[in-house]
Amino acid sequence: MQYAIELYYDKETEQKLYTLAKRVADEKLSKKFLEWKTRPHLTLACYNDVDEEKCILRLRKFASRQRQMPAYIGSVGMFPDTGTIFASPVMNESMYRFHRELHECFKDFDTVGWEWYRPDRWVPHCTLALTKEDGEDAFYKASDLILHEFRKMSGSFASIGLVKITFPVEEIFTVELEA
Repeated sequence: MQYAIELYYDKETEQKLYTLAKRVADEKLSKKFLEWKTRPHLTLACYNDVDEEKCILRLRKFASRQRQMPAYIGSVGMFPDTGTIFASPVMNESMYRFHRELHECFKDFDTVGWEWYRPDRWVPHCTLALTKEDGEDAFYKASDLILHEFRKMSGSFASIGLVKITFPVEEIFTVELEA
């Protein structure tokens, strides 16, 4: 089984991002992201076959040493090869440090096949649409819609969680970060 550790936004920011994703579905351009039933998030790391109890204990300990961080979402991006459209946070030192420390804390977990989430290769992104299964036209129409409706936003990264990568995603454990 495959797992991910995700960083979640405060409720207001999460709702704004979800609204953009929902607009893509409402316009019947692509529903795949909503079908995954996941919250707007940044994926910090992905692992293969973890011991869930061990991971939860370690995640709880890691989170107890962390504080909420500002989240400024200033742009939209795309991974054209996968048909993914996303909102991009503006990176800052606290996010880089948080990500590096998380990977250090979980360095003994199996990341084979998930190299793009490593600290030296990570492209932080909050997926808004997954259009690969919907055809090329859906990618361009969804991109256009998001580009027209996206507004820069500020909020915070408020919690961190462990999910099982299934369809739909199964949220296993979430812990709030210290305010």
